[in-house]
Amino acid sequence: MSAPVKSGPGRVLVALYGVFALAASARAGVQIVTRFHEAPLAYLLSALAAVVYIVLTVALARGDRRLALAACLVELTGVLVVGTLSLVDAAAFPHATVWSGYGAGYLFVPLILPVLGLFWLRRGASQAVPAS
Repeated sequence: MSAPVKSGPGRVLVALYGVFALAASARAGVQIVTRFHEAPLAYLLSALAAVVYIVLTVALARGDRRLALAACLVELTGVLVVGTLSLVDAAAFPHATVWSGYGAGYLFVPLILPVLGLFWLRRGASQAVPAS
């Protein structure tokens, strides 16, 4: 990644992903251990979201632009697909996931974060290209 994350918006992005990695991991862990039989799909999707947030946190912190880009795209796809399905067929999601309702349970931050991440990664890539 070309844009450094040592200061400014990049550092905030890493911190936000770190917080979401912890929150989603804790939520999924408790749900899977205590109530997995109630909504296995929802709880496994929360675990998937946690893994994506962990990967993104590490990739951004290390400056691995390629991995961060792939993870942001997975996250955005997950939020859009799960968000739409959870609204269209609520019976399929008897319990909420991190991405249900486009992240409504987390104030829509799961929908906003990948957009910010993709913007940050694109900004960093454009800064790396020397002006001709």
